[in-house]
This record gives sequence, structure tokens and C-alpha cells, in this order.
Amino acid sequence: MSARQANVSRKTNETDIEVSINLDCGPGSDSVQAIEVSTGIGFLDHMYTALAKHSGMSLTMKCKGDLWIDDHHTADDAIALGTVFKKALGEVRGIRRYGTGFAPLDEALSRAVIDICSRPYCVTELGLKREKIGDLSTEMIPHIFYSFAIAAGATLHIDVLRGENDHHRAESAFKALALAIRQAIERTGGNDVPSTKGIL
Repeated sequence: MSARQANVSRKTNETDIEVSINLDCGPGSDSVQAIEVSTGIGFLDHMYTALAKHSGMSLTMKCKGDLWIDDHHTADDAIALGTVFKKALGEVRGIRRYGTGFAPLDEALSRAVIDICSRPYCVTELGLKREKIGDLSTEMIPHIFYSFAIAAGATLHIDVLRGENDHHRAESAFKALALAIRQAIERTGGNDVPSTKGIL
């Protein structure tokens, strides 16, 4: 089976980002999982690390953004993560396509559902109340999911079902997405296109 890995570099006037990904580093694989994330925003690093860890992928991300302005452009470059994910996955063939993940974190519980279908769409209901978690604006968290989904060509629904602590709510949402991704990209052992259309 071909390796599902890719690299992407993206440089704008606002950010300079390099991302490498290997989708096949979960338990039982031949690849050792390696995660190294540095965006300049500690809580965002924490979230991307959790996303990579629980989805079974290796992830290296280095981003230098205009944080002297604010966190928007750096967080928005989830575009690069979605782009490298789509590139590594290649043609949507021989995978489950759909994935669902539920992740609790203490009192918080989140659900994520993903369809890797080349029909990008994103709906999030996170219910975050604080203005910031660490140095990450909470308004950027739904935007991160949106930017990832659009660039990855996926339909994504993420809901925080309950929880009082915004750190827990956000982290459980990222972990639920990780579990959904892990399920959706699982190889079926076949080579079929998982669609009645015959193409995705």
C-alpha cells in the first residue's frame, strides 16, 4: 500500500507555514508517530497535538505568523493543514469515507462527524463563552474547523454536547474530530470509490 504522506509550504504576507503529515502512524503501523507543532500560540499547539495524536497521524507544523497583530491569520492557516491532509490522502478510494467520533473530557462531551467527499461544508456548535483560552481567541476555533474542512474537501459537523469548562469543551471537540478522521481514513482493503456516483 502506498504511503499516505505529504508536505505543504505556504507563505503569505501574514504567515509562513510548513506542514508535513503521515496519515498512517497509529498502533500496529510500521511508522513511529512523531508530532512537533509550533505556531506561536500555545493553546493552538496543544489542540493540534491532540488532533494528531488521537487520529494516529504524524504531524510537523511550523508557523511564523503576524502575532503582533493578533492570532487570526495564524489560526486561519488551518487551510495549510486541510491542504496537506487532502494531498496525503490522495484519491478518495479504498477508505471508509465516513467517520464519527465522541470524546469526553471530564464534564465535557463532543461529537464530530466527517464525510470525506469533495463537498466541503462545516457546521459547528461549540458553545464557548470565554473570549480567549490561553492566547487563542475562542471565536477562531470554529474558524479553524471551517478552514480545515474547506481545504480538505470534507463535510464536517462538530457539536459540544455538554460541558462547563471552555478548555475542556474545545479540547474534547478536537479529540472528537481526531477520532472521526481516524475512522474515515481507515483502509477497507479494497480499491473502490465509496460512492454510488463512482467518483468523489
